[in-house]
Amino acid sequence: MNWFRQFFKRQQRYSDFEDEIQQHLAEKVEALMVSGLSRKDAEYEARREFGNVTSIEESGREIWTWPKLERLLSDMAFAVRKLRRSPGFAVTAILTLALGIGANVVVFSVLNGLILRPINVPQPDNLFQISRGKTGGDAQSYPDYRDYRDRDSSFSGILAYSIVRAGLTVDRSAIRSWGYSASGNYFDVLGVQPALGRFFHSSDEHGLGSAPYIVLSYDFWRSQFQSNPQVLGKTVQLNHRPFTVIGVAREDFIGTAVFFWPDYWIPLTNAAQVTGWDDFCCRDHLGLNVLGRLKPGVTPQQATESLHALTLQMAKEDRKDDGLSLRLRPPGLAGDKSDPSKNALFGIMLLAVLILLAACANLANIFAARAADRSDELAIRLAIGASRWIVFRQLLIEAVVVSITGGFLGSFIATLLLGTLSRLQPFGDFPTRLLIAPDAHVYVVALLLSIASGVFFGLLPARQICQTDIVQAIKSGYVFAVSFRNFALRDLLLATQIVVCTLLLTASLLAVRGMVQALHVPLAIQPQNATLAQVDLRMAGHTGEQALPMQKRLLEAASAIPGVTAVTVADSIPFIGGGDWFVYRWGTTDFLPSHMAFAASTFLIAPGYLQTAGTRLQVGRDFTWGDDGNSPGVAIVNETFARRLFGDTQAVGRRFALWATAKYEIVGIVEDGKYSRVGEDPQPAMFLPLAQGVGKQVKSASTILVVRTKLPPDQITAELHRTLTNIEPGAPFTIRPWADAIDRSMMPARTATVVLGVMGLMAAMLAVTGIFGMASYSVSKRTKEQGIRMALGAQQIQVMRSMLSRPILLLLSGSCIGLIAGLLTAHVLAHLISFASPRDPVVLFGVLSTMMLLGLLATWIPARRALAVDPARLLRQL
Repeated sequence: MNWFRQFFKRQQRYSDFEDEIQQHLAEKVEALMVSGLSRKDAEYEARREFGNVTSIEESGREIWTWPKLERLLSDMAFAVRKLRRSPGFAVTAILTLALGIGANVVVFSVLNGLILRPINVPQPDNLFQISRGKTGGDAQSYPDYRDYRDRDSSFSGILAYSIVRAGLTVDRSAIRSWGYSASGNYFDVLGVQPALGRFFHSSDEHGLGSAPYIVLSYDFWRSQFQSNPQVLGKTVQLNHRPFTVIGVAREDFIGTAVFFWPDYWIPLTNAAQVTGWDDFCCRDHLGLNVLGRLKPGVTPQQATESLHALTLQMAKEDRKDDGLSLRLRPPGLAGDKSDPSKNALFGIMLLAVLILLAACANLANIFAARAADRSDELAIRLAIGASRWIVFRQLLIEAVVVSITGGFLGSFIATLLLGTLSRLQPFGDFPTRLLIAPDAHVYVVALLLSIASGVFFGLLPARQICQTDIVQAIKSGYVFAVSFRNFALRDLLLATQIVVCTLLLTASLLAVRGMVQALHVPLAIQPQNATLAQVDLRMAGHTGEQALPMQKRLLEAASAIPGVTAVTVADSIPFIGGGDWFVYRWGTTDFLPSHMAFAASTFLIAPGYLQTAGTRLQVGRDFTWGDDGNSPGVAIVNETFARRLFGDTQAVGRRFALWATAKYEIVGIVEDGKYSRVGEDPQPAMFLPLAQGVGKQVKSASTILVVRTKLPPDQITAELHRTLTNIEPGAPFTIRPWADAIDRSMMPARTATVVLGVMGLMAAMLAVTGIFGMASYSVSKRTKEQGIRMALGAQQIQVMRSMLSRPILLLLSGSCIGLIAGLLTAHVLAHLISFASPRDPVVLFGVLSTMMLLGLLATWIPARRALAVDPARLLRQL
């Protein structure tokens, strides 16, 4: 560190060195005066003998300097001074780059937080998700998981988990909560340690219901128990089942699911007590996520082959595993190649890079014009001996200073925006948190982008400097012999900028067009004036068998509220809940996944649901309360279900099965609708009587009251909450408009629309500034030429066409190329946008019209300047 201390002590050393030289000169003067010389002659003689003091001081300082660093700092100081003298140029350049780099920082932070950043556990590189087949999803059954865990030797440990919702009661206060139900080896396989107490282990499990333990998340412990260490040993209740708190997880550990921010972990063996569902017996009940940690030295390929051999043996032992295939992938979105959100993020990242490219092209033009405007200065510096490399280096450092300043400003703005985004709760009461705060990787990328951008748009003046004819430059006052009649590099940059801006504008208009069409898609429901009251009656201690009487009481109480015109009840409704069940054709004897016809969205509904929800019954009848567990199984299906199972034949009166004892007769057909996403393709769906359940065995305590009324939202919300709480005070009710649930399902599309809209606006700004800069530069540099032409008889329109034809030509050609690029990248935009195509005539017309309008706006002021040229005045100035 001696060199570091010397760096800050240089001025003291310089001062001491100067004092020594002056002392030496003084001693020499005294000696010469003693020999008889006068003081003036002695000083002259002493300096003559000593030599050039300044040169000696500079030579002596070299041992304490770093010449390259000194020159770099000097060039940076010079660049700052030049920028301070041109504040308009500096602010424009910095803000332009801040937009481009800020957009990239935001998108890369989201990409890094959701996809690139691994799970926060020790050695995450050898932790893999075990998924079913190429597109079979991640869900596994417990018997299959048990076979993987006990019979495969490629893994040091395999864990399983699922997400559960329950009413958590602490000191008689019940709240809605979410958590993990995890295998006993969950924490051991992950290798994490608790912040307080201990975790549960495999040794705690001795059969179903044998481990009533709960581990709290750090945030839940802090918010609900005020970080009290005495929480250990305390008993809490999940859906009225007692669990003992044995530990608290560390603050930096939130589990193994992307986005999900849990309240707790409970053992998988005790999950059935909370959920009421026992899936431990069946290989066709898929509800677990399975992760495995590879043994040292085992590759993913070897583990996949080992699992393949195991699944073949499992299929021989149980036909329900027939056709089962497995694959390994990194957990989270990083390893899921088919996840639409991942593809959308990569698409938006590509568009953000294009924004930065357009900004750099814009700045390259601005810097080239600035270098040309400084022609006299640069020519004189070259003429008095400065090398072309020194001049270019100073211009390049000026560009890098601008880019780093713009990158810092863009990163700061992006950090503020990301802080707001990280606090969003896009899925209602489902606890999500977006870990998108910038980290060291993001800031390193921002720095690299800043430097690379500065180098990119700072290289253009280098070409101009290399072409400089110093003698001609000093004579004419114009450094660069660049012809406006020939195609120039600046033209290529402007054309590239227009192409990129047109592509971004196309994506923006596509998003807006797609959102407009999405708002008018038939949903087969009428969410307007419909309020939902949602509750899970298990939170109040009602199991599936006990839930129906309470559901009827809630239905009667809600229907008695003044102003309510219709009420119905269901276990789930479109856009809220709804599980899938395998559908088999009538006559099937082997109910294996390979024999199923398809999986259908399933809703348990009460009589009158279709009318209250606004779903049109095409053929057949509605349910009655007589369709209960003592009557034959009946179902209402949608048109897609009927067409895929029976083709064009009449489906009413036909039958199908869910398993050997769950058989149904179709009594009605309803119109197709949307069930989870507005942009989804037609999906098969079936509606079963609430009183029958699924197969007359699976009854649901999940309850959603659909209340149709013309009362104001605040009034009906308060009345519903008061009425329903009086019926069942132990259950937390969630009351909201049905339209809110649909809006929440459209949040990804809305977010994409906003993001693409902002990018389109930024692209429009860059296009305007780029075209304006080119047009203004053309007018300013050709003013004398055009004045002479006008003096010789040229018309004003001819002058204007001569000056502005190139920017307009570049605008037209760049717009056409950008539209063609939009057509070629339709498959990328498809991941972001629904219900719109780049070939949509409205989009095509909108893009062309917008680009033409931007071109007219950008060339209006330069055109006025061209028309205002006074030939006589210009000729007098020559």
